[in-house]
Amino acid sequence: MIIGDKDLTVGQASPLGALRVAIVRVDERGRMVIPREFGVRATRAVVIPAGSFFVVIPLPGAPHEKAGGWLPSARSRAELKRAAEGAARRDAAERARRRGQL
Repeated sequence: MIIGDKDLTVGQASPLGALRVAIVRVDERGRMVIPREFGVRATRAVVIPAGSFFVVIPLPGAPHEKAGGWLPSARSRAELKRAAEGAARRDAAERARRRGQL
């Protein structure tokens, strides 16, 4: 990848600091391989489409346990789960209505 006038290889520090970059191939089934040097193995990740690119955020094994210390909430885990599922259900129903599927 080229940043400014410098050519970068996988894992090499960039002029922007400790940024690591890689160019990967996406196969016909939509799969891509993250280079070993990035240290992302046997995990799930959130993929966020952002226009012409994607943001990939690896998730820890138990995200709710990792977030417990820095993401406080007055609600219990069960209450948060119920609220999220309810919001997802309402959102799915609204999208289906807009598409004429309901």
